[in-house]
Amino acid sequence: MTSTHTVRVGGKVFAVQTGGAGIPLLLLHAFPLDHGMWEAQAPLAESVRMIVPDQRGFGRTPSDPPIASIAAMADDAVAVLDALHVTEPAFVCGVSMGGYVAQHVAARYPERVRGLILCDTKFAADSPEARAGRAGLSAKVGRRGAGLLADTMLSTLLAQSDEARAQPRRTAIEDLLRQTIARQTVATIQAALAAMGDRPDMTDTMRRLAIPTLLVVGEEDTFTPPAIMQRMESILPDARLLIVPRAGHMVPLEAPEVFNAAVVEFLRAVVAHDAVATPDRSKGAGAVATATVNSGRATPGVRRC
Repeated sequence: MTSTHTVRVGGKVFAVQTGGAGIPLLLLHAFPLDHGMWEAQAPLAESVRMIVPDQRGFGRTPSDPPIASIAAMADDAVAVLDALHVTEPAFVCGVSMGGYVAQHVAARYPERVRGLILCDTKFAADSPEARAGRAGLSAKVGRRGAGLLADTMLSTLLAQSDEARAQPRRTAIEDLLRQTIARQTVATIQAALAAMGDRPDMTDTMRRLAIPTLLVVGEEDTFTPPAIMQRMESILPDARLLIVPRAGHMVPLEAPEVFNAAVVEFLRAVVAHDAVATPDRSKGAGAVATATVNSGRATPGVRRC
């Protein structure tokens, strides 16, 4: 990724990092992070046009007006594409909260989505208990600040097995998460918690969407365990699932080489299919084809289910 700048849509301003050329790939960050969580995906800019916004209120994007709903965040994502003059359908990738937003982008703007990558996320709405838990967390953050999240979430965001904790980049990942969480505003954290708690169940909606989808989950994810995403795979008309060993709820950070290779392999497969089915949609295929991915084989380090 080569540049960070702002785009204006009506009266709203969004910070967005862009780089590369070719097929557009929109990356939507998790809660309570910002575009910095995608730093290990920088090599993807050699293959695609990367578009990495700070969602409303996070990072360098102002919170005026504040987050109202996950659906409104999806509208924001499409507005960023419009501001960058992205006219062809994009691949949309989201992690956790970003996965909720990506689902709504696909549901509200299916003509803008060429493929979906949903990582460590789910279709189901919050249970009453989960909603109450978010409300309680919001109140605690209001009293003690964003640092509380860094202290309480770190151990649940990352894989906790001895093998995972021994990974060379572990300390750097923990530092990045702690620093990123601590710099988010209390108001945005609270607004996002409310939006996630109020989000609708997307199961029936996603069942009707015939959009190629790559599902990715960490084998040690405790927020959205592999069993949840296995059910998602069974619901979607056109999906494949990758379960990544030694990873928790932050696969792009914990296993970037595996994640990046899987993304490029997925993009290549969709582009190849489109080129056969509808030759006019092969635009940008060459950019993806330059990536060094072993097409037709299981991505190293990933267990296919």
